Amino acid sequence: MDDNPMLLKSTTRHIRIFAAEIDREGELVPSNQVLTLDVDPDNEFNWNEDALQKVYRKFDELVEAYSGADLTDYNLRRIGSDLEHFLRSLLQKGEISYNLSSRAINYSMGLPQVASDDRQNYEW
Repeated sequence: MDDNPMLLKSTTRHIRIFAAEIDREGELVPSNQVLTLDVDPDNEFNWNEDALQKVYRKFDELVEAYSGADLTDYNLRRIGSDLEHFLRSLLQKGEISYNLSSRAINYSMGLPQVASDDRQNYEW
């Protein structure tokens, strides 16, 4: 019997899911029973508690949809991909925004929307 099971994970740009628990030292310990979610590890977005709770609820919903299925890298990647798309929808609805103080601003989810101001005229 293997005492150190392989760590299953899904990592996208803004979502990391690990089949693991976090121990007292903050280290990941592989688990077949617990999923750990890390949202926006590079702080690319500005978050409020409501938007973050929406991500956690969506995560719970997606995990529940896989109830009874084998815990595999593929299933975790599907959940991670679905959450990445969910983040994009939050950004497009203005519920989160780009963190312009982030160390690497790259607009990975598309260019930010800028409210138009009728008093400004731009000519190119």
